[in-house]
Amino acid sequence: MAILRELILTVAQLVDLLLGLYTMIIIARALISWVNPDPYNPLVRFLHNATDPVLYRLRRLMPMQFSGIDLSPLVLLLAISFAQRMIKVLLTQLAYSL
Repeated sequence: MAILRELILTVAQLVDLLLGLYTMIIIARALISWVNPDPYNPLVRFLHNATDPVLYRLRRLMPMQFSGIDLSPLVLLLAISFAQRMIKVLLTQLAYSL
C-alpha cells in the first residue's frame, strides 16, 4: 500500500506542476498581448498555440470583454487555480486514506 500511496502523491505533484506551468504560459500570453508582438516569433507562436484552444472555448461559452479588455485569461487562471487546489487535496486525501 505504501507504493500506491507514493504513486498517488507523485501524480498529485505532477498535476500541480503541470497546471503551474500552464498558469505561467497564460500569464506570459496576457503580458505579450499588451504590446504588438511579432506573430512570426517562435515564442509568440508557441504561446498562442498553447493557449488559443482553451481561451477560444472559454470565450465561446462566456463572452468576457469589458471596454475592449479581454478577461478570459483571468477567468481561466481562476479556474486553473481552483482545479489545482481541488485535485491536489483530493489526491492527497486519497493517498493517505489507503
